[in-house]
Amino acid sequence: MLQALTGGPNLFNQRGPRPKPKDIPMTVVDALKTRISTRAFLDKPVSEPVIRAILEAAKYAPSGGNLQPWHVHVVTGEDLARLKAIIREKQVDNPRGEGSEYHIYPPELTEPYKARRYKTGEDLYATIGVTRDNKMGRLIQFARNFEFFGAPVALFFSIDRQMQPGQWSDLGMFIQSVMLVATEMGLATCAQEAWAIWYKTLGEYLPVPAEHMLFCGMALGYADPDAAINTLRTQRADLSEFVTFRGY
Repeated sequence: MLQALTGGPNLFNQRGPRPKPKDIPMTVVDALKTRISTRAFLDKPVSEPVIRAILEAAKYAPSGGNLQPWHVHVVTGEDLARLKAIIREKQVDNPRGEGSEYHIYPPELTEPYKARRYKTGEDLYATIGVTRDNKMGRLIQFARNFEFFGAPVALFFSIDRQMQPGQWSDLGMFIQSVMLVATEMGLATCAQEAWAIWYKTLGEYLPVPAEHMLFCGMALGYADPDAAINTLRTQRADLSEFVTFRGY
């Protein structure tokens, strides 16, 4: 179970944030600082009422013009097992999927973004002892995306194709809201744009309406506290790198 953060700049260590007493409610800041992309989950189910409660709260995310352009498919149980089996079979002949309808990352990523992405990848694989030259190890870990890292619940987010960048921003805020509410409820998540490479199969299986574009999947469940890969905390830039103050 994710624990809340007591605050301050130096509380992150190799095993993650320090817990706070259970009788102190989690704040939004706590949820922001403790939420991670969890990549190992316990085999512990999440009830439908809990999932509904998360989505009921998240639906109040900001939405320009109140368009609420998002749609969510929630998949669990045997339906999720069948989906994973289908993808597993297709990966044999097509390990890179079916392409995607948008660039997950810019084709020509520049600095400092390229370096940040590189370091995150290196740090992630280091937690599980996979070196850069271990291509098979990296492929195996990448393939775990399509097992939802063992999570019992999968969410898929799509958006109406007529929407513009402003509404994509709304979708992002909705997804962030889902993750923060889940964190408050003691659950873990991993937003997975990797699922965009199976948009054709997902479009048929879920099904996603033709007028919608699949954006990403999300693993939802209880984090495995003993998994080394869940100790990763990515570095964040200092405010001086991305904030400009005027009038202070």
